[in-house]
Amino acid sequence: MEVIRGLHNLRLRHRGCVLTVGAFDGVHRGHQEMIRIVRERAADYGMPATVLSFEPIPREFFAKDDPPARLTRFREKVDALRAYGVERFVCARFDERLRSMAPEAFIERVLVEALGARHVVVGHDFRFGCDLKGDFELLARVGERHGFGVTQVPPYSVDGERVSSSRIREMLASGDLAGAARLLGRPYRMTGKVVHGGKLGRTLGFPTANLRLHRRATPLKGVFAVRVSGGPLQNAPAVASLGTRPVVNGGEFLLEAHVFDFEGDLYRKYLHVDFIARLRDEQWFPTLDALVEQMERDAALARKILASS
Repeated sequence: MEVIRGLHNLRLRHRGCVLTVGAFDGVHRGHQEMIRIVRERAADYGMPATVLSFEPIPREFFAKDDPPARLTRFREKVDALRAYGVERFVCARFDERLRSMAPEAFIERVLVEALGARHVVVGHDFRFGCDLKGDFELLARVGERHGFGVTQVPPYSVDGERVSSSRIREMLASGDLAGAARLLGRPYRMTGKVVHGGKLGRTLGFPTANLRLHRRATPLKGVFAVRVSGGPLQNAPAVASLGTRPVVNGGEFLLEAHVFDFEGDLYRKYLHVDFIARLRDEQWFPTLDALVEQMERDAALARKILASS
């Protein structure tokens, strides 16, 4: 998959595509259905199946002081889009210039002049342009004038439940990881590079791979049964803590994963952590002995859950 960061990096050779546009936070099963349709249309036209998305995602731009928890950071989104067969990913910077662009100008400057779209696939609630004045009807009308067609995809449901990023956030926050996985089409995943920690876990007999998440907010927190991939690991069973580490008076969100029966070096490796089941809330312990006792219970429970999943 070709990744293009910034509309200014588009070249003449990038003109001509079948396109879908959106935040694609989570790349859930509704997004996957849109990608499936894009790939079908792209095959008909003999053009690359392309996704246009934004950084920051628009919701973050409009809620700078209290942004919603991201389901997928940029790297995670790239991995997911590649896995579902997207051929070209264009990531535009969402700034005041793009926010204030009139809908007709967005169509003409971005979709037509920059991308040369031959067909555009959008969701049922797609809105765009300054003050979100652009909608499907406008896109279809202006598209006809510029020679591209538009397909509107209806809401996508799983077991009678509409799939949305907001609903997945709610499920993750409440600990319903199985429900979130059902709407995502895969376990919820976080990715990060292993960094040096305070070595407290090793001292206590539970060495951990520490992943700095670079997130202002996370959609879930607590202690989890997880599977870890990356480096020498492939779906390795583990127990993980995601939070601010109240035992050591931490403040930054950190994901710490203890991989069962593994003694290798994971420092600086990129790891993927798949969340399988929530075990408990993050909590404070009066002594390290009390913490170790709880960690042993967590590990035993995580092993049991993962052995049957």
